[in-house]
Parts: sequence; C-alpha cells; structure tokens
Amino acid sequence: MKVVAFVGHSGAGKTTLVERLIPAMRQQGLRMSVVKHAHHHFDIDHVGKDTFRHREAGAFEVVVASNKRLALMREFEHPAKLNVHQLIAELYDGVDWVLVEGFKDCDLQKIEVWRAESGQPAQYPYDDFIVAIATDSPEQLPQATSRPVLDLNDPQGLANWLVTSEMRFEYRPEIFT
Repeated sequence: MKVVAFVGHSGAGKTTLVERLIPAMRQQGLRMSVVKHAHHHFDIDHVGKDTFRHREAGAFEVVVASNKRLALMREFEHPAKLNVHQLIAELYDGVDWVLVEGFKDCDLQKIEVWRAESGQPAQYPYDDFIVAIATDSPEQLPQATSRPVLDLNDPQGLANWLVTSEMRFEYRPEIFT
C-alpha cells in the first residue's frame, strides 16, 4: 500500500482536499482508506444506541457490523497517544492508498496544504518529510522550493501526480517498527 499525509494549519483545506481526492483516485480504480487525526473528545456513537449503551456499561471494545460496514470503538482507561503507524496497522491491508490527514509531526511523506490568505507560516522550509505543496497561491509561497507545487483546486491533477509518483509513497511498516 501507499501512504501519504496531508498537513497544514487549521482551515487550510486539508479535509476538503482529501474529500475531493478520494473520488479522483477511485476513478482510477484505486481503493482508499483514511486516517484522520482528531482533537480531544470526539464520538461517532449516539446516546441511546445499543453500542453507546455497551460502552457506557464498561465494554473495552465494541464492534458493530452489517453486510455493508464494520465499526470498532475502543475505550482507553487512561489517555493514550497512538502514533500514525499504530493506526495504519489497524486498517484493512487490501487498500491501495491510505490518506493521512493531520499528524503534522509524523515521519511519513507529506503534502503541505498552504493558503496565503490564512496568514499562517508554511511548514515546508522546516520539514524534510514534506515532498510537495498543494496551494491556491503558488506565487505567494514564502520561500522558493524545488519541491513540486500542486494546484490545491485540481484534485484530479494531484491524484495523477500521486499515481505517477507512487513508488515514493510505498509503505514499509518494518521501517517504523
């Protein structure tokens, strides 16, 4: 499988880009998974649902499945900080690409999503894992770069670049364990 992370400041457009990139890559016959960094408390379950009731009763893990999907919810007794490699290991291994959103400090190949209008500094001058920049304002990049500069508003072009460059994104978990 191939893995690429998308990093950038909040509001830069990471989620929108990943959301638009998935169908562009699916059109090429590729199977996609996503690992998303979430802050603090989040929940995918709802009060009153059976799975919520099982978790509230103290279950460590609840797996709910149908013939269309599977969801695993795991409760940690103490705060746990899982790294991106532990989360990738939880995924089904029959996918072609894993798109990682967030995890700005990870040691994966990354594409920085940067917008000049955000007023936020770019990360690429200081992060050797950033291999390309996706932006809507290439002429305003704060520092010259030899990295590819991709059009943030062209998910098909980005998908084509990823597929053409796929060897650089090959994930070898033995390197990270």
